[in-house]
Amino acid sequence: MRRHSWRPLRHQYIERHSAAVRTERLYGDRIVSLLYADVWEKGPALYSLLTATWTSRLLGFLNYDSMLGSKAAGTLAFLERSGVDLRECVESPDRLDTARKLFERQIRYWDCRPMPDQRDVAVCPADARILVGSLSEVSSLFLKDKFFDLEELLGRDRRSWCRTFETGDFAILRLTPEKYHYTHVPVAGRVAAIYEIPGRYHSCNPGAVVAVVTPHSKNRRVVTILETDVPGGSEVGAVAMIEVAALMIGDIAQCYSAERYRIPQPAAPGMFLRKGAPKSLFRPGGSTVVLLFEPGRVAFAEDIVRNMSRAGVESRFSVGFGRGLVETDVMARSPLARAVRHR
Repeated sequence: MRRHSWRPLRHQYIERHSAAVRTERLYGDRIVSLLYADVWEKGPALYSLLTATWTSRLLGFLNYDSMLGSKAAGTLAFLERSGVDLRECVESPDRLDTARKLFERQIRYWDCRPMPDQRDVAVCPADARILVGSLSEVSSLFLKDKFFDLEELLGRDRRSWCRTFETGDFAILRLTPEKYHYTHVPVAGRVAAIYEIPGRYHSCNPGAVVAVVTPHSKNRRVVTILETDVPGGSEVGAVAMIEVAALMIGDIAQCYSAERYRIPQPAAPGMFLRKGAPKSLFRPGGSTVVLLFEPGRVAFAEDIVRNMSRAGVESRFSVGFGRGLVETDVMARSPLARAVRHR
């Protein structure tokens, strides 16, 4: 009996700055279709093989480091077709002469990713396509268990953090392969905890997300908990930032830099992280960031919430009775949510 199937439907999103509907160029869509169509019928052994660490790293090597994949010309053309402005890069585009260098590029974010001045505004941690939701059944954004299992996502031995976020709000940011692949700190605060959870390497292609239940809580990931109710903090309570590896991601390099990309170092408990500063680098390919907020502490940006239910947009994501769930394409360090002030 078939339990899961994958169909190559068109996938659209809304461009935030123009409010225009765009059709996504799904990188490797046919390969994902082959890997994930009727994935459960392939059997446990093949399922494990397709999502294993060494398989992901081999695919990454073939795409980005081998003689075939090291040529930048094809990747450069792909980026240009995707609307990537290489003039943003710190290095001259002429020096980005391999596929890996292109995908791990640094940008002049201090010039081209402006950030709001307000302390109590949480910002987007990445250039990504975003969905937001709530884990509270009384919320109009209720999407519990649609994309992840909370205890599995944070780690089943981290029950205190699960209790902190169990009826909170979340944002899922999906980085497509052409994106700038550094993440930035979404809020100012002190690191309360940081830890890694082993897992598989599922694709972040929408077809794979639909085919595999709660893939974000099954992949390898790094969890960082930030306490923002501290001097200089954003005052939005505890915030969990979960960086999720995906197919062809060989590493999540922790490289926090308080100023530009200088003196990178891993975040550690007790460190104060500046909002908007670079935090990590996905190496390379597509990937995902999940943010969790305590219940009642933030309100998401109205345009992102409104876009999720916009009519006439074809999305592979859906919720309840086939209603579409539409992503918004956002830029790193742009407004995501604002603190809710209780009187």
